[in-house]
Parts: sequence; C-alpha cells; structure tokens
Amino acid sequence: MSAVIDHAGALDALAPLFAYPDEAYAARAHEAATRTGDEGLAAFAAAVAALPVTSLQEAFVQAFDLNPAATLEVGWHLFGEQYERGAFLVDLRGQLREAGIAETGELPDHLLHVLPLVGAMPSADAAAFAARVLAPALDRIAAALPAASPFAGLVLAARAALPGTGPVEERVS
Repeated sequence: MSAVIDHAGALDALAPLFAYPDEAYAARAHEAATRTGDEGLAAFAAAVAALPVTSLQEAFVQAFDLNPAATLEVGWHLFGEQYERGAFLVDLRGQLREAGIAETGELPDHLLHVLPLVGAMPSADAAAFAARVLAPALDRIAAALPAASPFAGLVLAARAALPGTGPVEERVS
C-alpha cells in the first residue's frame, strides 16, 4: 500500500523556502518538513536550524544567486534568453492572476510562484505541467548545486513533491 501524497499542500509548504532566508526561515523549514513527512526535508530543516541566519543567507546567495546554473527561475532552465521565455512569463503571469496567487518582487517563473500555481491546478494539468516544466528545471537545479549545499535537500524535496512525475533518484555528486 502506498501513501497518498498531498502534492498541493507539500508545494505550498515548500514554496516559501525558495525565498531569501529571514529570521523565521528555520521555523518555516521545520513546518514544511512536518507537513510533508519528507526525510530529506527534515534533514534540511535540522541543518538550517543549526545555522545563524547570516550564514544561511550567505549559503542561499552562493547556491542560487551566484550560481546561474541553479537559478530559481524555471523558465531560464527551459529557454535561457530565448524569446519563448518571454511568452512563458506572460502566460505564467496570467495563470498566477487567475489562481489568485500574488506575485512578489521575483519574476513569475520563480519557484516562489510556480510551486503554489501547480498546487492550484487541476490534477491532470498539474501533472502535465510538472512533468513538462518543473521536473526538468528542478533536475537541472539539483545537478548544479554542490553536494555540500544545505539547499540540495530542499530542491530534491520539491522534486519529490511534484504530482505525476514518478520516483526521484538520489543525486550523486
């Protein structure tokens, strides 16, 4: 018997963890780990709880901001600077508006926005979008992170929470 996964709930819990860390970040990580039951996410939550927020912020910047191959903007992983990315961003902005998901200062294709959007989609649409867009982007992000990055577990947890994308293999690097 397999466990039923609340993909929408897991994606909603994970999304805020892709924002720049603040004083409440470790608490959000713990809450997400509890909500999802993901062991890798529990290890991530324990790791970030042990770090001062300034060290966590530095690790976040190193992982995602200074490492273009691990950017959190999924359209970049699919299209780079091609024209198609612009159309993708416009389409996502419309979908976010329709779903009632407020944008932050990040682009519409940032994981902060895309994860809750997938959680708000009907099951078949969510699975298709996850397989076509999110799974390839998260795989690329995971591959670009150093094994020692505390954020590697977070990216793998997000990948595992995607609806309809099958099992996730452990990253070896």
